[in-house]
Amino acid sequence: MSGNGLVGSDRVLAVLSELAGRPDGIGLDEMARVMTSPKPTVHRALAALRRAGFAVQDGHGRYLLGDEFLRLAFAHHEARPDHVRVQPILQALSARYGETAHYATLDGASVVYRSKIDPPTGAVRLTSVVGGRNPAHTTAVGKLLLSAALPTEASVRAWLGTRTLSAPTDRSLTTAEQLHAELVRTRERGYGIDDQENEAGVNCLAVPAYLTSSTAPSGAVSISALAYRTPLEKLAADVPAIRAIVAGHS
Repeated sequence: MSGNGLVGSDRVLAVLSELAGRPDGIGLDEMARVMTSPKPTVHRALAALRRAGFAVQDGHGRYLLGDEFLRLAFAHHEARPDHVRVQPILQALSARYGETAHYATLDGASVVYRSKIDPPTGAVRLTSVVGGRNPAHTTAVGKLLLSAALPTEASVRAWLGTRTLSAPTDRSLTTAEQLHAELVRTRERGYGIDDQENEAGVNCLAVPAYLTSSTAPSGAVSISALAYRTPLEKLAADVPAIRAIVAGHS
């Protein structure tokens, strides 16, 4: 980033932005070269950031982002509702595949849709609506989240209790044994699938979304597609790209 033409607060912000891309730190000389500004000018900007706690200097004289800046950034991130933070992810996925993208969380035997983005053209009517529910065992998002919550067949049976598993289509899982086997496959794959199990003619693939924690998923992001237009095999082959989109916007 060039510092030419930057003055006052603009220069301070430009230096802060450069620090954000330097996790190992940067020295004053190098920062001045990058900013194409005189060292005294850059030093004043760094001093202002240090006074605010937004920059620190290590024992080798290199400058890094300060804890106060990180505290504010993470506090802001944590305070934003999931459905707000996930919007860019859903928009990117919907635009890439021309299909509907969802963000959902698990609530007992159901998934709750917190956010949904339809493609600009070619959208189809689905049973999912924001705030609505679908059975966890018939949805990609539900099976993905259940796979983390129910690690054994005994836990699947305890979760099921005296309930019976509904069958919206003839492909739906209807027994504890079938669901347990699918959850095992889901854990092995690292993503959930719905092969026309919730709606005939519609398949879905879901990956975890880490919006509030780096270790425990807050929910799952999915792409729901017309099976003839975007086959499940195509989505499965593209999982690395899907994960990259989710990680890049989280």
